Amino acid sequence: MTVIDEQGRPEPPIAAGETATLLGYLDYQRATLAWKCSGLDAAGLRATVGVSSMTLGGLLKHMSYVEDHWFSRSLHGNDPQPPWDTVDWAADRDWDWNSAAGDSPEQLLALWQGSVARSRELTEKALADGGPDRLARRSWADGTTPSLRWILCHMIEEYARHNGHADLIRESVDGLTGE
Repeated sequence: MTVIDEQGRPEPPIAAGETATLLGYLDYQRATLAWKCSGLDAAGLRATVGVSSMTLGGLLKHMSYVEDHWFSRSLHGNDPQPPWDTVDWAADRDWDWNSAAGDSPEQLLALWQGSVARSRELTEKALADGGPDRLARRSWADGTTPSLRWILCHMIEEYARHNGHADLIRESVDGLTGE
């Protein structure tokens, strides 16, 4: 039975196996980002804090890219899909962050939700084909290859780090606070 907290986030299981625990924590972090971005208009998703150019809209687009990069490209060896397939990353290494200002809240949420849905499907496929030990199809430049376990841990870390940023930005928009 999944316990849902007051913000609508699924609590990670208290006593479960490795895979269920990792997936539980990843879903909790994903739900935290969704909570921090919920109910905001375009101005809210474009708000910044201090001298930083980071926005909640940029976070959504960046995490869309990160989801697709790790689960589709790295883990399964798939070619980039739209919108990532036409990006000139050499011209703008931060295209995901910078281009978000031109997207509507609906576009940003749909892009992120689509990436998360694909990642979940691809994770299930990889779990059925080797479990957490399943190696990615793409190796790194030094020849090492991450496992699904490593990718899941990295994604938990990536969300947790950026959710800290989201806390600060959201509080500056409308005062919403919380873990």
